[in-house]
Amino acid sequence: MRVLAIECSTEWLAVALGDASGFRECREHAGQTHSERVLPLVDALLGGAGWTLAELDGIAYGAGPGSFTGVRIACGIAQGLALGAGLAVVPIPTLEAIAQDARRAHGAARVFACTDARMKEVYVAAYESVGQAWRPVLAPAVVGPSDVVLPPGAWFGAGDGLDAYPEVVARCRFAGLDATLKPSARAIGELGRAGLAAGRGTAPAEALPLYVRHRVALTTAERAAGMRR
Repeated sequence: MRVLAIECSTEWLAVALGDASGFRECREHAGQTHSERVLPLVDALLGGAGWTLAELDGIAYGAGPGSFTGVRIACGIAQGLALGAGLAVVPIPTLEAIAQDARRAHGAARVFACTDARMKEVYVAAYESVGQAWRPVLAPAVVGPSDVVLPPGAWFGAGDGLDAYPEVVARCRFAGLDATLKPSARAIGELGRAGLAAGRGTAPAEALPLYVRHRVALTTAERAAGMRR
């Protein structure tokens, strides 16, 4: 089963392509140029593999939470490519992708993912490994750093929110920690492939970003008060 994966939820742009034998990933610091760079990376990966879009089984994308603009770009590109090629789409929570990367890098089976949401908040979710899948113990949410609470048990902490807010690490007593992990397209692809195999693919028109914060902008007064980190 061949899958294309797109991840734009951070300042990094990542695209991956693969099947049961593994995934090849292209990753670059895109800043604000995700929309300009994503299709050239897709074309480069497809050309390198000798595949066409029509030969794929589906497209997975990082659905969020993350950059409001970034997750919309990933969703829109996935929808457009899938619609034109007649493919299914699989939205993958970015925090679950971090859990997948934590398992690969550290063998972690219970992962508390925490990423910097800006505006003095963090995105958090907790996942427990069940075979090769992940069971959500805490659904993705946005909270203040002082409101972060671990579910019962031992948890591996992952994500740049733990670097942005050291007080979370000091209070939560993680069993292990990697604050450098960001959602990778490889993880999106692996989870997307499993989702397709389990029949969780969706029609392009039904694919949506995952928003856990409904307010994405600050007033001038709030910016002046330093609410944005």
